[in-house]
Amino acid sequence: MAFGKRDRISPSQIIILGYLGLILCGTGLLMLPWTTRDGLGASLGDALFTATSAITVTGLVVHDTVQYWSLLGQAIILLLIQIGGLGVVTMAIAVAVLTGQKIGFRLRWVMQESISAPQLAGIVRTTGFICRIVLCVELAGAALLALRFCPEMGLGQGLWMALFHAVSAFCNAGFDLMGARQAYASLTAYTADPLVCLVVAGLIISGGIGFLTLDDVRSHGLRFRKYHLQSKLVLLSSAVLIGTGFCYFYCLEFSSARWHMSSPEAALTSFFQAVSPRTAGFNSVDLTALSPLSQLVTILLMLVGAAPGSTGGGFKVTTLAVLFLGLIAIFLHRRDVRGFDRRISEITLRRAAGIFMFFVLLYLAGGMLLCCLDDLPLMSAFFEAASAIATVGLTLGVTPELSDASRAVLILLMYFGRVGSLTVVFAVSAGIRQDEFRYPAEEVAVG
Repeated sequence: MAFGKRDRISPSQIIILGYLGLILCGTGLLMLPWTTRDGLGASLGDALFTATSAITVTGLVVHDTVQYWSLLGQAIILLLIQIGGLGVVTMAIAVAVLTGQKIGFRLRWVMQESISAPQLAGIVRTTGFICRIVLCVELAGAALLALRFCPEMGLGQGLWMALFHAVSAFCNAGFDLMGARQAYASLTAYTADPLVCLVVAGLIISGGIGFLTLDDVRSHGLRFRKYHLQSKLVLLSSAVLIGTGFCYFYCLEFSSARWHMSSPEAALTSFFQAVSPRTAGFNSVDLTALSPLSQLVTILLMLVGAAPGSTGGGFKVTTLAVLFLGLIAIFLHRRDVRGFDRRISEITLRRAAGIFMFFVLLYLAGGMLLCCLDDLPLMSAFFEAASAIATVGLTLGVTPELSDASRAVLILLMYFGRVGSLTVVFAVSAGIRQDEFRYPAEEVAVG
């Protein structure tokens, strides 16, 4: 199907420009005088950083959310989180459906790119399902959290806290309103609270496995064999990463005497710490108190992230799964890369390798820039860079103290991390014509 010149902007470019436009709108709103508790409004730098963090569902902040922002400011941040979590294009289609507008081919095409859908057919139905599942899961999470917050804080404040944290958790954003007692406290007051930790962890996992996987679960129930290959890889990889992270934190970190935790408390904390870096940004313990090895494990979990078409970031669990299956194919001298009785195409393997390399190069460049600009310790710089590019929001406490230059680096990392490295590559290369010829092949020794 041919498009006119005015329609030649690619889906990747639309996604990138859509997120950029929302960030600028959010920045303007957060600069209004009524959004901060002092009535002066946020500065351009603070508003831009916070809007970027909210739209990219990261959670890094330069001011404690509840101490700095007024109720209006918190509501704007929550709205930006919801839009960023659902995705710009999903929100556009949802609004079009609600207002009775016709959904054209081009918008469907962009939606397919936005949520990494395998086909164009049924994309509007999928959008409706996404909106319904988000509403149901977030309201269910808010109702459960209200059971804890309302008795502690009163009905009105408790309901607001429950709703805010349910949306923030499902969208894998990591923003919290727990700073009334202590700034940047996150969920450290609820380390041993199973209700809060398990509900928040459940919301994080639900948002992080991707909308297409949730659709598979809805359609096929527990009949795992009927799931799409992508859903199988997402669920298996997520289970392995969470299980491995849990075993590490339980055996080598929180069971040690220095944490003074009982076995059930250590198990709960280990599970939450294995889930949150994928890519939510809530923490139930002081991350600066973790051992250097545990901080490194957290960085690795952050970089992998969640599933394609989810509310999370990272280079994605499917990328890791495809690369791992490719490694198995090499070891077993297989001609094809395969998994669950399906062959994975060569283009998928090439894309996985490209995404991984581009993501890691951006991450390393960002970490080194933070080291140079603010003379940060190596672990702090690379922890912060991983949190930004994987849109996690966990921090070792250095974000509020960073210079404007370092904050600009984090803004770029958060932005590129949310729109996706492959989307950036496709947007930049959209006008490049494909070669109509192939050069002769020649072997190159590798490894």
